[in-house]
Amino acid sequence: MRQYSGMSPERGYPASVASQQVVVERVETPVMFKRVADEVTAIGHGMHEVEKAVGLRGRKYYGAFNNDGEYRICVQLREGDEPHALGLEVGSLPGGRYARERLTGEPPKIYELIGPTFERLSRRPDRDSSRPRIEFYRRRDVIDLLLPIV
Repeated sequence: MRQYSGMSPERGYPASVASQQVVVERVETPVMFKRVADEVTAIGHGMHEVEKAVGLRGRKYYGAFNNDGEYRICVQLREGDEPHALGLEVGSLPGGRYARERLTGEPPKIYELIGPTFERLSRRPDRDSSRPRIEFYRRRDVIDLLLPIV
């Protein structure tokens, strides 16, 4: 296999990149979730626990947070789920307008872009601080960062 310096050989794009911002409209999404501290180690442990309990195949995973020190590891709720039996809470991710920036790259490098990208997104004058910021884990190597806007 041919290697490209600084590139993901499978996809042919730089190892970790952020896309341009676009505005998207999202609908409210019912989720089951686990609360953890908004710290890298706690999020990693919590994500591992939720993935082990729920599984990965066919599931949509999200992270939701404000600046209150809490991070919610969320999985879209679907018929037949028993969140309480899995030790998870039930809630929803609010719909509405969001500024989206898509990150692409291989873990763990892609995770290093989340903080700086949200910091840049948060400078928008139309930011809506009444709703949480959302990370949508589309695939292992694609994460949509969603900043709520008015």
